[in-house]
Amino acid sequence: MEKKIFELTEEGLAAINAELDKLRNEDRPRIIQALKDARAQGDLSENADYDAARAEQATCEGRIQELEYMVDNHKIIKVAKDEVGMGTTVVIKYIDDNDEEEYKIVGPTEVDVNENKISTSSPIGAAISGHKKGDTVEVESPNGSYKVKIVSIK
Repeated sequence: MEKKIFELTEEGLAAINAELDKLRNEDRPRIIQALKDARAQGDLSENADYDAARAEQATCEGRIQELEYMVDNHKIIKVAKDEVGMGTTVVIKYIDDNDEEEYKIVGPTEVDVNENKISTSSPIGAAISGHKKGDTVEVESPNGSYKVKIVSIK
């Protein structure tokens, strides 16, 4: 099987390492203690606390493995400041309604719409990637096409 390489920004790698640290040093010990406490209750065949702790342990260990794989198989993306690409922060203006929005362009593993982090593979991320300040770009989305102007790139 071919290894998958995860394209990450420095910030994205730091976030993965922070989550990995929390899972290993906080969540894992807490879950182990919950398993010990549930075992102390006796019969495990009908012990809901034990079943819940085992399910949480499986989720935690799976996430640890996933994050370790990302850390072991990542490539840091160099941020270009003169054109939109992974790692850049861009301010765009929606031509139709004159609204401006700021987005951080990230890889698929770093997406967080609550923090305006969009993927290079999203409709808008793909459309503006490679363009420069002042360019007007047409974005094809599932809801139809629209135009945006790149106001600034950081």
